[in-house]
Amino acid sequence: MTRTTLAAAIAALLLAAPARADDAADVRERLLQWTDDFNAGRTEPVCDLFSKDLLSTVRGQGDRDYAFRCDLLTRSIEDPARDYHYQPEIHEVIVAGDLAVVRLTWTLFVSPLNVTVVEPGIDILRREEDGAWRIVRYLSYEDGK
Repeated sequence: MTRTTLAAAIAALLLAAPARADDAADVRERLLQWTDDFNAGRTEPVCDLFSKDLLSTVRGQGDRDYAFRCDLLTRSIEDPARDYHYQPEIHEVIVAGDLAVVRLTWTLFVSPLNVTVVEPGIDILRREEDGAWRIVRYLSYEDGK
């Protein structure tokens, strides 16, 4: 997703219908629940955070879809040689109508390698037909520190 496309998406979001008062809290809770599910090794709810329409961009990996991300997360959870643990820091949630933009930093700890990966990014969620907030787009990059 280019910067122009991201700017257009955020502009459209801000011009959309107003959000309900508790939508930002619902989005935060959804991301925190995902963290608990991932860290506990629950694969089904981990994949459910993502829309089937997902398009994700991670620096150095290019654009990927739902099937790729779900498979990658499932393989990570099921990897017997490593333990993956995520910790989010949610900086900001902007909700307008059925779209939300979340500015956040995901920190991934990988054991026993003792590797820490810090990934600032933007998640764009959509409230889908079943009422659940799901990520439809995200941009992520490893912090260069």
